Amino acid sequence: MRILVILIISLLSGCRMFVGGAQKETALKKNKDTPAEKVNVFLGSSGDHGQLSPAASYPFSMLSIGPQTYPSTHMGYDHKARQFLGFTHNRFEGVGCMGSGGNILVKPFLGEFPDTSQLLKAEENAGPGYYSVGFKNKIKADLAVYKNSGLHRYQFPAGKKGIYIDLSHAFVGRFVAEEHTATGNTVSGWIEAQTTCSAGTYRLYYAMRFRQPVNLEAINKHELIAWLDSDLQEASLEVAFSSVDVAHAVAALANESLEEMSRKSASDWNELLARIEVKGNPEREKLFYSLLYRAVQSPYVISEEDGKYRAIDGSLQTSENTMYNGWAIWDNYKTQLPLLSFAYPERFQDISSSIANLYPYGKKDFATTHEPSNTVRTEHAIVVLLDAYRKGYKIDFTAILDSLQAEVERLDYATPDKALESSYDAWALSQILKELKQDQLSEKYKQKALRYKAYWEKDFKDLTKEDVNRMSARNMYQGTIWQYRWSVPFDVKGLIELTGGEKAFLIQLDTFFNNDYHNRANEPDLQVPLLYNATSEPWKSQALVHQLAVDTVVQHYFNDNSRGIGSYIGVIYKNQPEAYLRTMDDDAGAMSAWFVLTSLGIQPACVGWPVYYLNAPLFESAEIKWPDGKKFKIRVENYTDKNCYIKQVSLNGVQLERNWLTQKEIMAGGELIITASDKPEKSWGIQNQFVPSLDLLK
Repeated sequence: MRILVILIISLLSGCRMFVGGAQKETALKKNKDTPAEKVNVFLGSSGDHGQLSPAASYPFSMLSIGPQTYPSTHMGYDHKARQFLGFTHNRFEGVGCMGSGGNILVKPFLGEFPDTSQLLKAEENAGPGYYSVGFKNKIKADLAVYKNSGLHRYQFPAGKKGIYIDLSHAFVGRFVAEEHTATGNTVSGWIEAQTTCSAGTYRLYYAMRFRQPVNLEAINKHELIAWLDSDLQEASLEVAFSSVDVAHAVAALANESLEEMSRKSASDWNELLARIEVKGNPEREKLFYSLLYRAVQSPYVISEEDGKYRAIDGSLQTSENTMYNGWAIWDNYKTQLPLLSFAYPERFQDISSSIANLYPYGKKDFATTHEPSNTVRTEHAIVVLLDAYRKGYKIDFTAILDSLQAEVERLDYATPDKALESSYDAWALSQILKELKQDQLSEKYKQKALRYKAYWEKDFKDLTKEDVNRMSARNMYQGTIWQYRWSVPFDVKGLIELTGGEKAFLIQLDTFFNNDYHNRANEPDLQVPLLYNATSEPWKSQALVHQLAVDTVVQHYFNDNSRGIGSYIGVIYKNQPEAYLRTMDDDAGAMSAWFVLTSLGIQPACVGWPVYYLNAPLFESAEIKWPDGKKFKIRVENYTDKNCYIKQVSLNGVQLERNWLTQKEIMAGGELIITASDKPEKSWGIQNQFVPSLDLLK
């Protein structure tokens, strides 16, 4: 994408509370300087601009309580909507196929049922861990979530009133089955619904308990009304989820005030977000923490404190480790998972172990029929496991080696894009076998990975065909020939040779970006701006990532299903409800994590190798602070928003001529100083380059 002259210096800030469109403070706020207070949970919550929601949530929790509006988008909510249908209890942030979750709809109402009045938004307020909305009929709702428990608090005007509960509610009709019992003021049971894209089924166990006396009335098999005393002005409903059983959900019900639950949740959000401290443009700081907040929503913790959890075959298991589920690996393995690997190492060991644990229980590329939470997909899990292992995380490959081989043997090469992506997995297996000293088997899968060259020559070499810029040409998935042709991150050296050498490679990369063929609205070519780092012109990557993060870009829409959407010209990352690009899903933190990584000045060179390319950070300084007391400081000398090029770099006082760091160097702590410039330093970063290849040694 060509580097444009226009520079957006000040990013727009989203509102934290909306009353007729104006900003307003809330009593739940305490300290405006904490990371959690800088988060705008309304970012990306309008239209097809991220598919995010302002739901009350907790880090990595399967429970998030948020509004269900009409009209709705993938998350059940649109910021511009005024009519509310109620509140639902889970959602997979930013994913496609019309979303995932939306279970258990709860709606407060006045008068008789069916309720003929509407819940029309009058005021709205939210932040990490809580959500609040007031309606024109004087009903007010406050929600909070802490771990896997949550609380609804409703305030009513005088008169007849109740709370409607629909246990069969799920996004786009993906409800499968449910069983429940209703006794006194408690409703509990389990719900099954289809996962994202209806690829599998998950089961959630839940418990709901009213804190006031209610008269529960079943109006059909899956719907109830909790009638409240007509003089009651306030009612509270506790909710808890478990992947194990109802008993664990009941035990998780919270017996504390909404303010205390909100305070505890905000405290934990602050602790998590404060792991990375950035200093610079105040509005960009707000954008940074709003996007970091999105990057740590999933995967979901599914194990209980006693170690019990449900595996993906539905069996009850016990583990000493915290177990996770809720994967979108094809979407976020290039950005979000690498971010977690160095920012949250105490969690990433359990996350990577949980991915490995999918294999003994029947892992599929998409979801199984017995998922313990809503999930998306797990393609390239094998690449993530190799990456984790090389970053020092413990993976018991010997226990799952047969399953890894079986997965690689059934990889699909039927379309051009699948041929390249399958070769990446074959390469990862060959590298795992190399690590295990099984050289003969390693060579077998290396040769299988090498087959990508024949597929590349057949479908990606010739750029004169008329379909090279048509989305899904030749039955590919969500990308063009131009966009997928670079999808060989494990053998960039071989890719350069296939294009005719470095000179031809650079000409083709320049053509790709100068003609705006790059698609920032999806992940297939997400890594392509980094490819200049493997050439004699790494400064072009430095300019590109800066432009994509904060400057004006041109986004063409290549697919035939765009319904007439024209090209977009503007900034991608905006701290407002209409954020991102049109049709650009955040995809479980994939796009948010890209901005976070770029802000820090480090980007994964190739998932599977513990290496990060460098770029000029977007802040004057940043610091990663781990629980063991170690710190990794990043400081930019000669910082301005125009200085997007690297002039020189030092690590712990030693000058670096290479344009990359290792995971080990980052995790050891220390100080990285990057001297920035407004002009490319063409002599820097061309020595000791990291160029992934099939023959690269560890």
